[in-house]
Amino acid sequence: MRRGSLVCVLFLGCLLGGAPLSAASFSLTPRETQEAIRFGQRSVVNEDFGREWRTTNASGETLTVVTPFFRLAQAARNAAFKQEILKRRDIDSLLKEHQGRLGFWAHLRGSREDFARWYQPVLLVQGKGEIKPSFVQNERTALRQADGRFLSRSLYAFPANDLDGKSRVTLLVRDSDDKEVARFVVDLSAMR
Repeated sequence: MRRGSLVCVLFLGCLLGGAPLSAASFSLTPRETQEAIRFGQRSVVNEDFGREWRTTNASGETLTVVTPFFRLAQAARNAAFKQEILKRRDIDSLLKEHQGRLGFWAHLRGSREDFARWYQPVLLVQGKGEIKPSFVQNERTALRQADGRFLSRSLYAFPANDLDGKSRVTLLVRDSDDKEVARFVVDLSAMR
């Protein structure tokens, strides 16, 4: 590709969907903070908001990857829907909570209301083995679905110190018998 064409593609990418994707960032710079806020504010007209942070596994269960950029963009989007501007204290609070962490919102399916109560996640990182979570919140009373099964919304957070924003990681969820119940492969280089 010629250099002029590449510049044109990058420029169009910025116009259509924000900055070109490079890698997940676990600690936002002031520039990235402003970019996340602008992205969130402009996304009120974009029905595909959040697509770059969502993935589905082979069983059809979904996972939202919660990076500091995503969380700040989501808060700015919610404020824009109410025709408000995100306050500085809210920005600081969100950054304090999410900087240096990689979070996941997992929507898992099971056969009983309390199926996910004792689930334990680990993050598999090539060359580093398993990383244990710093926070786990499994839903104790999952929602009954139309098909009779139950949907659990669980929240998992991991320290990001040993993570590279350009790598692939695998979120593995196990039950109390240490049996694998869910697996999600996440390409961190495809999100901010």
